[in-house]
Amino acid sequence: MPKMKTHSGAKKRFKITGSGKILRGQQNNQHGFNKKGNAQIRRLGKDVELHTADKPRIERLLGRK
Repeated sequence: MPKMKTHSGAKKRFKITGSGKILRGQQNNQHGFNKKGNAQIRRLGKDVELHTADKPRIERLLGRK
């Protein structure tokens, strides 16, 4: 049986922490910064935890489980 390959798009977009959480980047963080406040720009730069409902699908793409 061949091994499962990691989905190339998923490995660029998601990070797995040491405790097993999956982190994703936030949207609205690519352009148009002159319209956004400094606090919003700082907040959007941080990664957030993936929603529980999406976790099984992303784990499958990343080759876990």
